[in-house]
Amino acid sequence: MRVALGLSYNGGAYEGWQSQLSGQTVQDKLELALSKFTAGPIRVMCAGRTDAGVHALMQVVHFDTPLDRSTASWVRGSNALLPRDIAVQWAQVMPDEFHCRGSAVARRYAYVLLESAVRPSVEAGRVGWVYRPMSLAAIEKAAACLVGEHDFSSFRAAQCQAKTPIKTLKRIDISRRAGYWRFEFEANAFLHHMIRNLMGCLVSVGQGLHPPEWMQEVLNTRRRDAAAPTFSPDGLYFLGPVYESRYGLPERTPAYDWLPGANA
Repeated sequence: MRVALGLSYNGGAYEGWQSQLSGQTVQDKLELALSKFTAGPIRVMCAGRTDAGVHALMQVVHFDTPLDRSTASWVRGSNALLPRDIAVQWAQVMPDEFHCRGSAVARRYAYVLLESAVRPSVEAGRVGWVYRPMSLAAIEKAAACLVGEHDFSSFRAAQCQAKTPIKTLKRIDISRRAGYWRFEFEANAFLHHMIRNLMGCLVSVGQGLHPPEWMQEVLNTRRRDAAAPTFSPDGLYFLGPVYESRYGLPERTPAYDWLPGANA
């Protein structure tokens, strides 16, 4: 049977999602736990690879197995063998046609940013940080030009393997709760480092280093060197993919609710 899992993790201790020889990735830890639980090798596919230091609130994976276990058993058994900073949130048996990446119609990310004169402490590694005040109006004006279908080459990492830089950014929602900012992005797909590069530019505009119109200029150049430096991975969260309702998969997990601005 084909099983899908919804996974949350703190990426601070890992070298990203994708398996490496070091064994210190989220994929490595999950496959090790599943292989122990099933007493056989398990390889998983994921909906969206995350970089080192990037977190996930609902990464979706799938794998095929001959074992017939209840969904609750997959959750409990996996979590008993996973590190404390990785947890399976749900499990569901899926039709063979389902593919966690190929069946996704959109993907969602959030970036949480602390505006404070003093660096983060309790939330270190879990939020980005700026010490200069930012203007919401300027950021919203700059963000507006990014929504829609564009060539996002200016926000693409040199090592990006995407076949095309043309993506459709469906929305950017920006909210603030006291010193915490939450930026939420939804697109059909994202380029490597795209959100962190967008954040670098949005923060530059918010702090008054560039006018809001500069964002359109950066977008039009289609050159990475025209944009701001790549922003920190600390506050970036993969919220998960979006699927057609016929698959009956959860749209969110309780992990969403602790993020500042989530219910604002």
